[in-house]
Amino acid sequence: MAGRITKSEDQLRPDPRYGDVTLAKFINCVMQDGKKTVATRVMYDAMKIIAGRLKKEESPEAPKDELELFLRAIDNVKPPVEVRSKRIGGANYQVPMQVNRRRQQSLAFRWIIGAARGERGRPMAQRLADELYNAARGEGKAMATREQTIRMAEANRAFAHFA
Repeated sequence: MAGRITKSEDQLRPDPRYGDVTLAKFINCVMQDGKKTVATRVMYDAMKIIAGRLKKEESPEAPKDELELFLRAIDNVKPPVEVRSKRIGGANYQVPMQVNRRRQQSLAFRWIIGAARGERGRPMAQRLADELYNAARGEGKAMATREQTIRMAEANRAFAHFA
C-alpha cells in the first residue's frame, strides 16, 4: 500500500541533548550499519563545531544557537518543486510537481548528508558542520543541488499540464 503512514513517526523520540525530533530523525539518517552511537557522536561533534563558529559570528541575523542554525539549514535546503518522469504517449516527460512536507525534509536530509559524505579527507563531524553552516547561509553543495532541482522544474514548466 503506497503512502500509508507507519508507526515510526509516533515512536521517534526527541534526541537527548537538544530535545528536538527533527534532529533525532537527522541522526537516524546519518547512521550507517545500525551504529547509532557513532552517528549521534558525529552529529553532536558537528553541533559543537557550529556552536564555536557562532560565538565568533557578529552578524545580527545569525542564529542564536546551533539548533536554530541546524533547523534554518534544513529549511533553506527544502525544495518546493521537483521534476518527476511521466510516460505519456510513448514519450517520457520531466513534469514539475509540488513536493509534500515529508519529502521536502527527506530530500534536504539526503542532500546535506550526501554533500558531507562526498567530501573526503576530514572527519565527518567537520564536513557535516561545514555543510550545515553553509546551508544556513544559503551556500554549499546541498543548496546547489536544490537550485539545480528548481531550475530543472522551471525549464520543464511547459509540461506542468501533465501533472
